[in-house]
Amino acid sequence: MFDKLSERLQGVIENLRGRGRLTEENINDTMRQVRMALLEADVALPVVKTFIDTIRSKVVGMEIDKSLTPGQALVRIIHEELIALMGAGVRPINLRAQPPAVVLLAGLQGAGKTTSAGKLAKWLKEHERKKVLLASTDVHRPAAILQLERLAAQVEVGFFPSDPKKSAVTLAREALEEARRSLYDVLIVDTAGRLHVDEEMMSEVREISAVVQPVETLFVVDSMAGQDAVNAARAFGEALTLTGVVLTKTDGDARGGAALSVRQITGQPILFMGTGEKLDGLEPFHPDRVASRILGMGDVLSLVEDVTRTVDRERAEKLARKLKKGKDFDLEDLHDQLQQV
Repeated sequence: MFDKLSERLQGVIENLRGRGRLTEENINDTMRQVRMALLEADVALPVVKTFIDTIRSKVVGMEIDKSLTPGQALVRIIHEELIALMGAGVRPINLRAQPPAVVLLAGLQGAGKTTSAGKLAKWLKEHERKKVLLASTDVHRPAAILQLERLAAQVEVGFFPSDPKKSAVTLAREALEEARRSLYDVLIVDTAGRLHVDEEMMSEVREISAVVQPVETLFVVDSMAGQDAVNAARAFGEALTLTGVVLTKTDGDARGGAALSVRQITGQPILFMGTGEKLDGLEPFHPDRVASRILGMGDVLSLVEDVTRTVDRERAEKLARKLKKGKDFDLEDLHDQLQQV
């Protein structure tokens, strides 16, 4: 994922490296290239506009550390805004509830909800030491119920035997009762998907949510879905109180637009990213690592961080010497200290 976007943005970064100074002309050129790279990656237009406007507002009148070139300073801003776009930090899954904590998975058909349910059950069992029950409410596709049963057996967690003759809401209620009765820590509810958003699906998933009262409602999205993912995110965000996102198929040849758009559209963090069909292919989403990977910037960021740390240390030592000599703590010193908070 992000291969093409990464290639384009790394080209932009390479052009900036040698810039001794930033002019209005080369800033505009850089922003135009970044904008085109994001649009070609299927990032939603409103998201791109906000991203570019934010960078531009930070660049205008920015104070550049003397130890950095203007190009390096701009690279750092782009990196910081990419992180902010995908979520400032890692947000762990919330299981703080009277057991069983219910996790509801919602999304379009083919997004990978059922596989993600199995992966999440395995992850919670191994990393959080939780007793997990898997339940399907997809009465429209009995094959999905069978698939979830096989996954539960593979990862060795509980499975609620859903009867497709019953309504989805009834199955959700019965699964919750079983989870309580058998003292499960977590109940993961896999819901039905459709090829397209429709009112029947939204009504059904709203009713299920009302019955099970989930502590987490995760929108599962195919990273290769492009603009369809954005439209689905809006629809599910209006129908449900989403709390997070699971990004699937991130090992595929995806443009990456979904990852950069969905968090902004839903207003909720990406909690996990899934890779492949193997059940251990789920990991917490780290915005900073993904941003660095997109920009191919490990070396540049390390340089910037080292320079920043060195300058901060030198400022601190200078202030200490000043105070030791009994000199006054002036406004410039105050400004330096506030900058480091």
